[in-house]
Amino acid sequence: MKRLSLVFAALLVISLAGVSCKKKENPPVPPPPQGEMPGMPEAPHDPMGGGPEKKVVVPEEVQATWKAVKIEVEFKEKKSKEAFTIPLNSVFKVPDTDLVLKIGGFLPHFTMTADQITSGSSDLVNPACNIEILIGEKQSYKGWLFAKFPDVHPFENDKYGVKLLEGIKK
Repeated sequence: MKRLSLVFAALLVISLAGVSCKKKENPPVPPPPQGEMPGMPEAPHDPMGGGPEKKVVVPEEVQATWKAVKIEVEFKEKKSKEAFTIPLNSVFKVPDTDLVLKIGGFLPHFTMTADQITSGSSDLVNPACNIEILIGEKQSYKGWLFAKFPDVHPFENDKYGVKLLEGIKK
């Protein structure tokens, strides 16, 4: 019986020694994000949070069809809203406020691929407007507002609300 116990103990020690002697592999270290290595410029980022900035391509058909967007501004303190028609690729200061809207392109059929944002057609399938919002000369938002999906990437602020209502044809 003693001999059997000794054999069992010896096998247990050998098996434990074998397990503990295995080389432990550390998980691979991910490379540092672009722009965080000394001497490397920061890469532009997609305002929608999807990594490097995508190229925006507005097809000629879309440029020929659309001239402006209608934007609704909510004044939360006054509990009121007002709609403004603003030309594409322009800057608009909302009267009697510190709010500035920089309107970019309008895509009536917003589509996105791995490397670009464009419009699939000139039809109002998924209308979106590229916009930059400044409050008191400080950028508060930069990205796309969607008319049919206002809760996707919304502009969030305690004082103002900004929504895309529609595109305006030429």
